[in-house]
Amino acid sequence: MSKLLIVGSIAFDAIETPFGKTDKILGGAAPYIALSASNFNISSSIVSVVGEDFPLDYLSMLQEKNIDTSAVEIVKGGKTFFWSGRYHNDLNSRDTLDTQLNVLADFNPVVPDNYKDADIVMLGNLNPLVQLGVIEQLTTKPKLTILDTMNFWMEDAFLGDLLKVISKVDVITINDEEARQLSGEYSLVKAARAIEKMGPKYVVIKKGEHGALLFHKEQIFFAPALPLEEVFDPTGAGDTFAGGFSGYLTKTDDISFENMKKAIIHASNLASFCVEKFGTERMENLNRDEVQRRLQQFRELTQFEIELS
Repeated sequence: MSKLLIVGSIAFDAIETPFGKTDKILGGAAPYIALSASNFNISSSIVSVVGEDFPLDYLSMLQEKNIDTSAVEIVKGGKTFFWSGRYHNDLNSRDTLDTQLNVLADFNPVVPDNYKDADIVMLGNLNPLVQLGVIEQLTTKPKLTILDTMNFWMEDAFLGDLLKVISKVDVITINDEEARQLSGEYSLVKAARAIEKMGPKYVVIKKGEHGALLFHKEQIFFAPALPLEEVFDPTGAGDTFAGGFSGYLTKTDDISFENMKKAIIHASNLASFCVEKFGTERMENLNRDEVQRRLQQFRELTQFEIELS
């Protein structure tokens, strides 16, 4: 069975949207990625860190979905990474109210021996030096290394380290704003080409409710986002997308451009579920029939016949 290595934060999130608010709930990139990828019945492992205040029930829930959590370090006496945010009425923008790095500030990832030869590596949004540290521990070059990052790491203080990581990966996933910031180009086509020159063979640009773009050399693919009646909480949608993308590619063991197009659809499909509840709740209780029905909706949304003269 193909193996997926997931590296990312595990956090407590406190979220406020126009539809309600939560106290501390499960968050961070790694749980969203892993829960999404678990829909493909693959072997996966999370490398992350939490404090002694982290409920073991959360780890048990992940383990029940065949997600290996043995490389999640529990720091005695430490506190888990905490983030609090408030979304605006359009849900496309938010204000960060509080960020407490806690144990994440000194996170030194240790890749388990049985995943140092992982087929696909998914590097969730973290300090670029942490991401580099993971790559350096691998004993076998993965078939595909996927990087997720954000605009914070594109500031001058971190940009040099980020560019080092980007030069070592095969795929980068970022949103449209970040693609423009990283490349200095407004056109997303030009931005993708500029980012490809930094190292990645494939560039995935996420556009939230407006879908996602996949670039590879002169090839471009676009997948729409499924129009939803209700969007409750967009937290983790990008990580859920990354998990669906990496999970599907791990399951199919095919990293061709044609198969990546299918992976983008599966990723968009799973992300559409994530936003329907607060935090990871929807992804924890998702079943195969729901996923298949919504995939059919995607098919009907995107297929058409047209005569070319």
